[in-house]
Amino acid sequence: MKLVVITHVVHIQKDGAFWGYAPYVREMNIWFKYIDEVAVVAPLELKKGLTEIDTFYECENIDFKQIPNFNFTSLKNILNSIFKLPLIFWQIFWAMYDADHIHLRCPGNVGLIGCLAQIFFPNKKKTAKYAGNWDSESKQPLSYRLQKWILSNSFLTKNMQVLVYGDWPDQSKNIKPFFTATYSEAEKEIISKNSLDLKTEFIFVGSLVSGKNALYAIKLIQELVKKGINAVLNVYGNGIEKNNLEIYISDNKLEGYIVLHGNQNKETVRKAYQKSHFVILPSKSEGWPKAIAEGMFWGCVPVATNVSCVPFMLDYGNRGILLKMNLEKDVVQLNNLLENKDIFMSKSKLAQDWSQNYTTDFFETEIKNLL
Repeated sequence: MKLVVITHVVHIQKDGAFWGYAPYVREMNIWFKYIDEVAVVAPLELKKGLTEIDTFYECENIDFKQIPNFNFTSLKNILNSIFKLPLIFWQIFWAMYDADHIHLRCPGNVGLIGCLAQIFFPNKKKTAKYAGNWDSESKQPLSYRLQKWILSNSFLTKNMQVLVYGDWPDQSKNIKPFFTATYSEAEKEIISKNSLDLKTEFIFVGSLVSGKNALYAIKLIQELVKKGINAVLNVYGNGIEKNNLEIYISDNKLEGYIVLHGNQNKETVRKAYQKSHFVILPSKSEGWPKAIAEGMFWGCVPVATNVSCVPFMLDYGNRGILLKMNLEKDVVQLNNLLENKDIFMSKSKLAQDWSQNYTTDFFETEIKNLL
């Protein structure tokens, strides 16, 4: 079987291998175990350097089909993209023509073109991984809504299973609730957290962009510190908001309570989860919040916004805290939990038990069934 993957993930070629964003690449390495031939249609940047959050495809002899990177963030980029679109569509179309199984990665600009191109192949077996928020009530860009409409339209999209995060009502038959995973069965272990009385450790893992809202997490810790709680927030990730966060930390003299670690490898982040009491993500929108699921795997109590499938993951507050995005109210929620160690331990255990159901072993079995 020949699988073609259509993705917006920017790749790097080095030492004879293709590299990309590690969570995506690790997932695709599982898919590739059950495939004879692989083609990847994606942007490739020759000058981009590798980071701690990149890894490589383990599959040999990947047929990589480079397409131009494009976006619609400015008038100049829009004009440039208009000239690129016919070429990109043509490359995607012929890659699909030559494949036995078509796999789309959505949402994204490349994913949108893939959604359109797959309409011409109603008889080919197809899957799509929609990694964004599938909630129809959420406010999303037009391109995202268009992708969701095409994917769930049984007239335009045939012979496809669409993998989405969360179990949503009134969906077409091809929409399949799904998940993602980071850790294996073999990695499970009993985690003993240090006493909350000594120090309460929070962890934030994600891009430092406005949508992930790391500043709100910092302000929460700031308010807890004002109440005399010995709280520390370790922030893992980089992004355009990093400088603004550094300024806020400096202006408010929070250096002893907030630590920006930048991007770190999987092992470093895993150890950070293991010693943390809470994993926090006040994000404005999510698909499957990987950082929350990973933190829960190691017994962190999740503190997250009420978006996408997060309420389901947190069992509507029974195994975590759903943020109200009001500093005063959220500080009260956290303070109440910190004052009741038994409830904290109960939520920690419930969070870990739930997350450890979703291992890479289980994930691999589900992928094998799909293929």
